Amino acid sequence: MPTLFELSPPDDYLTRLAASDLGRGYKALATAELALRDGLDVLDLGCGPGADLPAFAEAVGPSGTVLGLDHDADAVARARALVHGLDTVRVEKADIHDLDLADACVDRAHTDRVLQHVADPERVLAETFRVLRPGGLAVLAEPDWGTLVVDGPDAATSDAYGRFVVEQVVRNGRIGRRLPGLAERAGFTVERVVPVTAVFRDAQEADQVLGLARVARRAVEAGYLRERAEARWVEHLATAPFFASVTLFLVVATTRHT
Repeated sequence: MPTLFELSPPDDYLTRLAASDLGRGYKALATAELALRDGLDVLDLGCGPGADLPAFAEAVGPSGTVLGLDHDADAVARARALVHGLDTVRVEKADIHDLDLADACVDRAHTDRVLQHVADPERVLAETFRVLRPGGLAVLAEPDWGTLVVDGPDAATSDAYGRFVVEQVVRNGRIGRRLPGLAERAGFTVERVVPVTAVFRDAQEADQVLGLARVARRAVEAGYLRERAEARWVEHLATAPFFASVTLFLVVATTRHT
């Protein structure tokens, strides 16, 4: 297998993505859509290692608060280390399906590639709606893996790879297209949906985000690809002019409690 591809998931994947040009670009857009200002209370659902928390804290100032929640104890520990010294930021281990928060207690809520993984997106959105104050705003950034395009040596192999990603790799692989409707059913008013399409022309850069080779190996093990087709596909990605793209959607939604 060409050595430019990673064979195992990196421990720092989320941090590395946040620091990439792609991550910085869409995160800056999501932060702008949150319309943060002094004194607001912000909830970051599934905050991971806390990449967004310092920017949120700076935007809401000393009179605002930021609460990051994540189910993973290691991620919580890393986030706490990152925001150490920021008195307005708190990070807790929590199940975002069942928030231990009062009704109407925050002004802003944010997810970043979280709902694609949760067991019940509808439940998370209902809880998000519940804890937002009247006129509160949620910005939900989620990919739609059904939009993944990879230019391989033949369409059938690339299509099979894409089906594997949607059906087996990501729990809610098409959450991007479903999210506006799910948000509205939870009670939100969807103000706008902003598509952000990542285009990759470098195979190694794409592999660091998409895990192309290691996911292709899993697709063989799951019966989606044959060994020979997978080897030809990976070799093509490493040696031919490269193209791949996938679209993430920012759903900007408001809540008006009655």
